[in-house]
Amino acid sequence: MCSVTDMDLGEASTQELVDAAAAIAAELAQRSAPDSAAACMKLAETLAAASDAHEAALAGFIARVDATGETHRWGFPSTQTWLRSRLGMRDARAKERVNLARQLHRLPTVTALLLSGELSYGYASTVADAVSRLNDDDCAEAETLLLEMVEQGFSAGKVAAFGRRIREVIAERDGQETAPDDVQRGYEGSWITSTRSLDGGRYINGWLNAEDAAIWDGTLGPLTKPAGPDDHRDLAERTAAALSSVLAGGHKATKVTLICDLDTLTGGQAPARLTDGTPIPAAQARRVALAAGVSPLLLGTGNTPLYLGHKVRFATAAQRQVLETLYPTCAVQGCEVPGILCEVDHVNGWALGKSPTDIDKLALCCGWHNRYKHTNPQHIHTRQDPTTGRYLYLLHPPSDTPTAHPPTTDPRTAYLPTGLDWAA
Repeated sequence: MCSVTDMDLGEASTQELVDAAAAIAAELAQRSAPDSAAACMKLAETLAAASDAHEAALAGFIARVDATGETHRWGFPSTQTWLRSRLGMRDARAKERVNLARQLHRLPTVTALLLSGELSYGYASTVADAVSRLNDDDCAEAETLLLEMVEQGFSAGKVAAFGRRIREVIAERDGQETAPDDVQRGYEGSWITSTRSLDGGRYINGWLNAEDAAIWDGTLGPLTKPAGPDDHRDLAERTAAALSSVLAGGHKATKVTLICDLDTLTGGQAPARLTDGTPIPAAQARRVALAAGVSPLLLGTGNTPLYLGHKVRFATAAQRQVLETLYPTCAVQGCEVPGILCEVDHVNGWALGKSPTDIDKLALCCGWHNRYKHTNPQHIHTRQDPTTGRYLYLLHPPSDTPTAHPPTTDPRTAYLPTGLDWAA
């Protein structure tokens, strides 16, 4: 057990402080809660404040990692991917922390209050999210307005709702003419966020600029009209159907791979699945099969050429279809890029003449990791599952991990805690 009773906190290095905090947290997690509920309330409030202090320090660490691009040396395409893979964070949590780290240098008052313990992590991350798409001038105005709401006792949810309309409020305070709600958003470029729901669906939110909105209207507008007098769908439902039709290519054939047992198609109840692992009820799988037809996947037999040797470099459509059934995501451990968006990778490198274009020598790898794998082969360990034949790429840390980061002039590090030893 690590003891901090004799530690001079002011003289301790950052590494020593982190080790001590980790040891205390591990010991505290093993303790049973006191019998007194009132005591537990007090302890919870104190511990929550300490957790906010830890989040403030973590934001500083993440900001430095993000500003220097350190995650690339370790084989991660982004800071958010690193947080998901190495720290086990959910995507929303990782995104929230990265966004706060990136906004620290633009929110001096928020940063100072967070570091001093006068502002909770919840409020700080809410303000950071609200200003993430504002320019620097509006960011300063927004910070003042949002902190005034915090002082007045508004909840983080109310502050977040206010933050979504912050541009209109700034314009009203400055006596400027406000633009219509549709365009007064403060975003220069179109953006869309997509979050998967627990049942395999997706929630979509976003905003399109005038040019992209014109394309949207011109493409989807004609398709959103009611199909006839018996079409009782509302506009939102018709718009979703129109969007799906366009994404699927309309009248053109679209490729959807459904993986299921033959028994399922003949009346069995075993669920099928999509290539990303989403389960599909047996009855729905049979309906899909009836509407789309059934295309078997043949491994090296019949008329589907799955083994092409060294004479052909690029995988065929049939080979890719097989690979997409094996790889719901990128072959790199922890990478969540869907297999359907990945590139076909020669496991041992086709250019070196080591890996033929055969199905048992191919894997799916996202574009970023595909390039990383072939430029940093010493940082990739390949493992194959003898049962499924699926390859798994494991990332090795760089051998020359530095003990301290070099100085940086990146503005994202301007408000990091000073006087700290940044050694590993």
